[in-house]
Amino acid sequence: MEYIAGVDIGNSSTEVALVRRDDEGTVTFVAASLSRTTGLKGTEKNVPGVVRALERAAEEADIEARDVDRVLLNEAAPVIGDVAMETITETVITESTMIGHDPSTPGGEGLGMGTTVDVTADMDDYDPGESLVFLVPGEVDFAVAAERINEWADAGVEVAGAVVQNDDAVLIDNRIDADVPIVDEVSRLEAIPRGQPAAVEVAPSRTGRTIDELSNPYGIATAFDLSPEETRKVIPVARALVGNKSAVVVKTPKGDVEERTIPAGDLRIVDERGNTVEVPVDEGAGRIMDAVMRSWPVSDVRGESGSNIGGMLNRARDSMAEVTGQAVEDIEIRDVMAVDTLVPQNVQGSVADEYSMENAVGLAAMVKTQRLPMRQIADGVGAELGCEVLIQGVEANMAVLGSLTTPGTDRPVAILDMGGGSTDAAYMGEDLAIDSIHLSGAGDMVTMLIDSELGLDDRDQAEAIKKFPAAKVETLFSIRQEDGTVTFFDEAVDPELFGRTVLIEDEGGLRPVTADASVEEIRRTRREAKRKVFVTNAERALNLVTPTDSIRHLPFVVMVGRSALDFEIPELVSDALAEYGIVCGRANVRGEMGPRNAVATGLVLSHVGDGGYLDFALPEELTASLDRAAAGDD
Repeated sequence: MEYIAGVDIGNSSTEVALVRRDDEGTVTFVAASLSRTTGLKGTEKNVPGVVRALERAAEEADIEARDVDRVLLNEAAPVIGDVAMETITETVITESTMIGHDPSTPGGEGLGMGTTVDVTADMDDYDPGESLVFLVPGEVDFAVAAERINEWADAGVEVAGAVVQNDDAVLIDNRIDADVPIVDEVSRLEAIPRGQPAAVEVAPSRTGRTIDELSNPYGIATAFDLSPEETRKVIPVARALVGNKSAVVVKTPKGDVEERTIPAGDLRIVDERGNTVEVPVDEGAGRIMDAVMRSWPVSDVRGESGSNIGGMLNRARDSMAEVTGQAVEDIEIRDVMAVDTLVPQNVQGSVADEYSMENAVGLAAMVKTQRLPMRQIADGVGAELGCEVLIQGVEANMAVLGSLTTPGTDRPVAILDMGGGSTDAAYMGEDLAIDSIHLSGAGDMVTMLIDSELGLDDRDQAEAIKKFPAAKVETLFSIRQEDGTVTFFDEAVDPELFGRTVLIEDEGGLRPVTADASVEEIRRTRREAKRKVFVTNAERALNLVTPTDSIRHLPFVVMVGRSALDFEIPELVSDALAEYGIVCGRANVRGEMGPRNAVATGLVLSHVGDGGYLDFALPEELTASLDRAAAGDD
């Protein structure tokens, strides 16, 4: 009797499939385990993680790790993926035009139009019947300000609204006779020009709606009687105010608001024939991806020095050079994935810390090397456990074998291995030949998009938002989930969660979201980020590995890997592929492991035979070990 372990070293986790072969040659899977990968995949630093995963599997099988007779490793080519973001537009205010503000507690409601004036100004300078928007500086107490506004009203002027420096809007609103919109927390009140036409809008708080006049270019044009040419110029203003509960717009004689493009440098894409295509990053993701696919297969990609993306590409090269010992200039970027996104950025020249959703391009890159330090890994594992260690097979080939143990699959078949750093695909045809590909862009890029679009600046929380559905705590005993379902609890939740947006963790725990975002906004951002990365990459990868270059000719697609465990990524990919008539779903390796353990299972099957899990004889090229490295070998 002997024990044989297949070990899959992945980017983030190391998996083991352990089998027992008795004296009659009968093979039985007795354990499986999962451990975090130590070090960069495919390097000698993986040894502790491999040993830890083997120890866990041995414990489950009720043996010692040193009782394992043979360990089978996958040929884990080091792959480095990295992500970066480049903002390509910005909204700029010149002079003192204020474009909008969204404090947490404005006062009053409705839309008011008038001329800006200090609340402490001399009343004799203004005519009765004139419509005024009062500016209340921080040194004026809210009670004094309210008293002054009532005096102005008694003098016959029309009170149209107020703009307040302190957080006093509700206090003033409760003390004045007029029912007008009041916006507060305007930090640079002194920058607002006096004597200029202004519009103040506050949405009714009881309805939950946002403003609808100042977020509409024609609404602003109506308020200020703008010409068609002037209306075109206020489009960035209206865009910046969409979704606000309150806003102020001031028309100034010289001020202007514009959206301008920030030069973001060029990408130079080199194909394997030596042709080079230059793409300006600020032309967007569609232009970049068109150039990448027209240059396929890509030989190298370089970014302009001084840009974020150029820095990211150089960082990936440096990391790979350090791992492999190769010169930096010999490291090549084999794929990039670009995604259009929006990121909140402070408006340049604003007076109340306003922000606008600016256009940006997110980019992921893939660096791969063929110089593999696999023998060192095998030697290290053999020295630790005193067993024979074989480099059994190529990762993609073994993943296909393991995936074919999923009930209901057949050849030809394609697999999608969706991980954290890369999206890999492999295809096995009727002739049992396997083709595979590694593409940049996976779970890490989704996390980056969520982090930037929600303005979190907190990668851990962005990762949690990616993994868990959101909900609103409506009472101490109930939550409303993002699909509208209401869940009731027998015991009260933490009172600090009341009214908060939370994430529902795997064990049912509620984790508060610190971002100022609604459940609907979180769900929309999360699903769109996953669709942009995984659906796009799934279609790209399958088109590239299919012999006919057409995804429509694939009958079966099986999803494996960490991201295949996600609660909605498989659904998004399956929905997208359904229109091609493809049977696509999450793997269930050996009918019990789900999308996990495909490579580890394939390694074992390629060594001990199909064991009844496969309906075809394994060809020699899939059963022969790539290398042999027994413990103690030099």
